[in-house]
Amino acid sequence: MTFVQLIDCKTSRFDEMNRLMDTWAEQTKGKRAATHNVIGKDRSDATHFIEIVEFPSYEEAMRNSNLPETDKIFREMVALCDEMPTFTDLEVVRDEQMYAANIRRFYETLATEGELPPLNSLMAENYHDHDPANEQDTIGLDAMRREIDMWRGGFDFSFAVDDQIAQGDRVCTRWTWSGTHKGDFLGIPPTGRQVTMTGSTIFRCNEDGKIAEGWWQYDRLGLMSQLGALDELET
Repeated sequence: MTFVQLIDCKTSRFDEMNRLMDTWAEQTKGKRAATHNVIGKDRSDATHFIEIVEFPSYEEAMRNSNLPETDKIFREMVALCDEMPTFTDLEVVRDEQMYAANIRRFYETLATEGELPPLNSLMAENYHDHDPANEQDTIGLDAMRREIDMWRGGFDFSFAVDDQIAQGDRVCTRWTWSGTHKGDFLGIPPTGRQVTMTGSTIFRCNEDGKIAEGWWQYDRLGLMSQLGALDELET
């Protein structure tokens, strides 16, 4: 689970502290685990600063703290402060930006060449999928893998994310899917045709960012037409 640390300090020597942080970043390049760092200044007190540091997990944050470079910089930082800084440790329970990023990774993973990578880091074990093209909802990660494998067996494909909106624990993505029909799909033998399809999906995410539920809408009829499955009906 994503971990955030707030460092609250007062200093009249911020320029020196800023240079110190640059030195630490250079010395720990390739070692530090922090994924995001923001420093804010109090509008009502020019000596009051709050640093927000994000890590992939608490364990990664502790590994970062145990670096010898971090210990040295901390002692030098304390010397530049007007008083002892305080630290607040936070487990992230909601991060809309993380949800959207994980869902982009999901679309990229679906189109991975070769064997489908594990989905455990992206989807919940009890994932619930709503697809109007299916007679029944797909429930469970194993069942979802089988659904994905059906599409991957029929096509080499990729997704282009056209638009994405996150609100609360839900992310809506408008996408364009492009593929080459390489294998049997719903009883249609491979045609080698280049096909495209547009659609949108709303995903609900858990607190840890994993996808827990999905609602799909896409132009499956248009896809079947491109595959020639509707030709006999039109004649």
